[in-house]
Formats: sequence, C-alpha cells, structure tokens
Amino acid sequence: MGYRAVLRVSGMRSVFLAHAVSMVGTVAAQVALSILVFERTGSSLLSALVLVCSFLPYALGGVVLSSVSDRFPARRVLVCCDLVSAACIAAMLVPGLPVGALLGLLLLTGVVAPVFAGARAASLAQLLDAELFPVGRSLLRAIAQVTVLAGFAVGAVAVAAVGPTWLLALDVVTFVGSAALIGFGTPYTPAVGRTGSTVQDSLTGLRYLWGNLPLRRLILLSWVVPAFSSMPDGLAVAYTVQTGAAASAAGALFAGYSVGGILGELAAARLSPQTRRRLVIPLILLSQTPAIAFIAEPSVPIAAVLLAISGSGYAFNQGIDPLILRATGAEYRGRLFTVQTSGLMAIQGVSIALAGAIGTLLKPNLTICLAGLVGTGVTLLLARRALS
Repeated sequence: MGYRAVLRVSGMRSVFLAHAVSMVGTVAAQVALSILVFERTGSSLLSALVLVCSFLPYALGGVVLSSVSDRFPARRVLVCCDLVSAACIAAMLVPGLPVGALLGLLLLTGVVAPVFAGARAASLAQLLDAELFPVGRSLLRAIAQVTVLAGFAVGAVAVAAVGPTWLLALDVVTFVGSAALIGFGTPYTPAVGRTGSTVQDSLTGLRYLWGNLPLRRLILLSWVVPAFSSMPDGLAVAYTVQTGAAASAAGALFAGYSVGGILGELAAARLSPQTRRRLVIPLILLSQTPAIAFIAEPSVPIAAVLLAISGSGYAFNQGIDPLILRATGAEYRGRLFTVQTSGLMAIQGVSIALAGAIGTLLKPNLTICLAGLVGTGVTLLLARRALS
C-alpha cells in the first residue's frame, strides 16, 4: 500500500510528474497575472479578479463539458486540455493585450480545468485497482497542496527576479511539458462511448448523478466537508489583525492548513482500505472541530496548529473514494469526477465568500467558531446518511 505502490504501476510516474509540472505553472501564472494586472491598472479589485476568473468557470466546464471525459480517450483529452491552456497563456504574452482579454483567456483555461481533472481521475480508475485508486487520488491532492504551499511564495520571488511576463512564458512551457509527459509516457485508456451531443451527454450524467441517491449523498459529503473547513481561509487576514499580529502573519494560517492536509494524506495512504473506511467519520470530525476552539481567540501560532489539524482531516476522501467508485457505472466516471471537481471548487468559493460576509457582522474568531459548530453538525448528519 501507499504511494510507492501507485508509482510502481506502469505510466503512473508520468501522470504524477505531469500533474506536478502543470500545478507549478498554474500557481506561477496566477501570481504573475495578478501582479501584471495590478501593474497595468493599479486596481486591487481587477487584480483580485484573477483568482475569481481562475475558479468561476469550473461550474460552467463541469456542467456543459463533463461528458468530454467519457466520450474520448482520456490521454487525448488530457493532452488537448494542456495544449489549450498553453495556447491561452501564450496569447497573454501578446504586448498591449487589454486587461479584459487577459481575464477572458484566464476564464477559458478555467473552463477546461475540470474536464482535465475528470478525465485524469477516470483514467486512474482504469489504470489502478480499487484499492490503489484512492491512494492515487490522494497523491494528486498532496502534490497540489505542496505546490500551493510553496508556489505563491516562490512565485512572488520569481516575479521580482524575472518579471511577470517571463513567468507566464514559463507557464506555457510547463503546460507543453505536461502534455508531452502524458502523451508519450502514459498508457492508452479507451473511451466508454457516446450517445448524443456533448451537452446532452453532460446533462444525462447530471441526471444520473442526481438520481442515484447513495452516490449523490457521497458527492455532497465530499463537497460540504471542505466547504466548512475552508471558511477560516477567508478570514485569515482579519483574524490575525484581531489578535494584534501583523496582517502578513496570515500566511502562517494558510500554510498550517496546507501542511496538515499533506501530512494527513501521507498518513492515511499507509493504512489499509478497511482502516481508512473506519476512519471516515473521525477524520471528518477532525476537519471541523478545531475551528470551535477559536472561541478562545488563540494566538496566531496556536491557530496555525489548529488549522493544520483541521487540514489533516481532509484525508477522509481516501475512505469515501472507493465507495464513490463502486456506486458509479464505468460509463459515467469521467462525468462524475468532472462534476465533483467543479462542484468542489464552486462550493469552496461560495463558503469563503459567505464567511467573509458573516465576518462583517461578527468578530472573525466568532465566525470561525460558528463555522466549526455548524460544520460539525451538518457534516455528521450527511456522513451518517451517506455511509449507512
């Protein structure tokens, strides 16, 4: 068991190396584009829209294009998505391109991102056996957390050293490199067929997901748990200021959650499938209850530890991924994983925005505590129904 077992499967090293390479480029591009937009406009609002445009299109791609992951061979879909993203980033390098065009190109990369994630997860389901599949998805999440943890800090330094334009050019190289790794280094997995148009098949997949009660409950659980546990991210800066620390200390809170997520994934991946299944509810509780301790207004270092504990609970996915796989017909897996990815991004964005709105009415520590209390109750209720 564990990540070594996954990496011994033919083609898996290329899959995960490609993921790491494209994640590095994606994070670097977000940093570079935010700075580039701010340099051109002097507007913090337009600069912040870079992150909004990175995540907002996930909902559109997940709803309208989810069937692409099932209609075509996964390797072809993955390579095409990487090349589309590379072309969009390359177009951003055109001198004098209006800010609106930059954001539009970023929106397009966001539309194809959930299709890429769905096709990759569906291909893992074909290439890995049922016991290794959740470990494979865990490794993808761990790589993403490591990249995000280091990427924003390194990206800011890189922009200062070489400038945002060169960093965007590097992103083009990473997407092309990812396409090459996938195209030449991963095994072929066949398409599962098509019955109508892309949009019709996508809507059919949504109806299948909604009509399958056990599957619907599992997917909702995979969305709602991080929706509540990510709320402190939206209040990290406000909370650090509340404690009397400098606003820059909020980075410790962001880092705490990511570090906890990485450690949780590493630890859970070494357990047996049966143990991971038994730990689903304890890990869900671990993801929610630390926020309740914010009622005492802990110092920033203690708050970072609490968020690290909360982040480690995200490994609960390793226990429910096999259940989701068993509940889904093979012909719908690409659509399922695309919808799951897009829904996850959308609901986290909404929950962070909601936390910010509530934080204007209550103190940040009280808002975080409230999120922990409500999240514990709601996620426990969903978990008991989904796992019954």
